[in-house]
Amino acid sequence: MKHASRLSLYAAGLTVAALLSCASLAIAADPATKAAAPKVEPAVVQDPVARVNGVAISAIELKRASKVMLAGQRGMAPSADQQKEFEKQALTQLVSAELLYQAAQKLEIKDLEKQVDDKMAQGKAKFSKTEDFTKAMKEMDMEEKDLRDYTRRDLIITNFIEKTIVPTVKVSEEDARKFYDQNPDKFTRPETVKASHILLGVDEKATAEEKKAAREKAEKLRKELAGGADFAALAKGNSTCPSNLQGGDLGYFGKGQMVPAFEKAAYALKPGEISDVVETRFGYHIIKLTEKKAAEKVDFKEARPRIEEYLQNQKIVAAVSAYLEEARKSAKIELLLK
Repeated sequence: MKHASRLSLYAAGLTVAALLSCASLAIAADPATKAAAPKVEPAVVQDPVARVNGVAISAIELKRASKVMLAGQRGMAPSADQQKEFEKQALTQLVSAELLYQAAQKLEIKDLEKQVDDKMAQGKAKFSKTEDFTKAMKEMDMEEKDLRDYTRRDLIITNFIEKTIVPTVKVSEEDARKFYDQNPDKFTRPETVKASHILLGVDEKATAEEKKAAREKAEKLRKELAGGADFAALAKGNSTCPSNLQGGDLGYFGKGQMVPAFEKAAYALKPGEISDVVETRFGYHIIKLTEKKAAEKVDFKEARPRIEEYLQNQKIVAAVSAYLEEARKSAKIELLLK
């Protein structure tokens, strides 16, 4: 499992470093997510908002963490009481992150700055333009230096968890088998189909004449197929979908993976059959069904690696929580948020 994705699985919500270096950038880079987030500014609070073994947690850190939490919401903006609750949750995460960080600094990490450089590059790569990255930083009240600091902390904490907690977590075959037997619904592979298509793409802003021309071309190709023309050859020469390079082959897909009209037409075909012209928002399609695979139960041998990974991550979450619970008992924690 990749280093960063592993942290997101078992330490999400525990390290504000992970939230800020990964989640906030993803949110800022995704217009749909950003548009759905309520426009609420966290309340102004005085420094510091907490101290952990004498180390202060600043108001700006709380503001940033609260913004990330608020950005993850959908629908209506939270009330003042809900907003306060978000701030309390964010502060709890900041305290947990600081406890982990203080313990984690005792472990040496080779090539730490190179790892920071790599993570920063990955974050920036999510943006098509430098200006968008700069804007995202501004919206989080951050400069690039701040993000670099958070990223470094994230890596240090991740290293600590992987070196000290992960090795203590074991998942036996018996654990995996028990989960498999108790969750049969999770191991049923749904019906899938394999299909190819020829797409005559039409822009959403196309004129009625342009749409008519595309449909007429699609109908002409459909007649050629009825007359025995080679589907793959026509796809390569006419389809506007990138799948044209593979003769229109889309591989296997299940229900819910394609737009409704396309899915309905594909699933209605028998292997070897070719559909009539199907209209979707992408344009006009001709679909050829290659194969159908009935729903089937995934056997334990195949499912076991994924089960063990899932159970291990669940146990790591619990182990990190247990570690923090013990760490809090001996730590001096002052919560100053009012």
